[in-house]
Amino acid sequence: MHPSSVFHTDEQAARAIIRDNPLATLAANGPDGPLVAIVPLVWNEDEGTLIGHVARSNPFWTALNGEPANVSAVFRAADAYVSASAYPSKAEHGRVVPTWNYIAAEARGHLTFATDPQAVRSSVSALSDQMEATRPAPWSVDDAPDAYIDKLARAIVAFEIRVTELKGVRKLSQNKSDADRDGVIADLSRRDAAPTALSDEMRKAVR
Repeated sequence: MHPSSVFHTDEQAARAIIRDNPLATLAANGPDGPLVAIVPLVWNEDEGTLIGHVARSNPFWTALNGEPANVSAVFRAADAYVSASAYPSKAEHGRVVPTWNYIAAEARGHLTFATDPQAVRSSVSALSDQMEATRPAPWSVDDAPDAYIDKLARAIVAFEIRVTELKGVRKLSQNKSDADRDGVIADLSRRDAAPTALSDEMRKAVR
């Protein structure tokens, strides 16, 4: 995460980033070096935990041998390259350089695995329930035959991360002048969908 507190969010905003962008980069130190997995995670507000699951063939299970581990999960929202040419101050004094604006959150904590069928089913249900919630006809794990779900569940393991540290970053040119910030918004708005999403967030951010 960015070292400057100018860009840091409170924990509530960090949790919102996680809920809106559940696909995480999960990292841990394994016996033979770093382990990384791309997995969707669900924030459990009541417990202060993240819920997920991986295939039994995933190194997070095989390399860790199912043992608990300290992990870090990074969640990325909108991001975009910011050209120095977007700053009006470039024409005034030239003392500007490019940068990257982004919104992200990091959760650190202690991961423990669960292999019993009910825990696995609960993990899968938690994810599908969250992702399907806004659909007109949400799909549920209960919509599939039990035998089919049970067969799939035997190929995965569930896990829970008890979060001990949560950080959020909204790097949206808060350290720039109003004129330079407006210049970035205008420049990003002329580009494709991802930069436009970031410019929208910059418009909403408090100066």
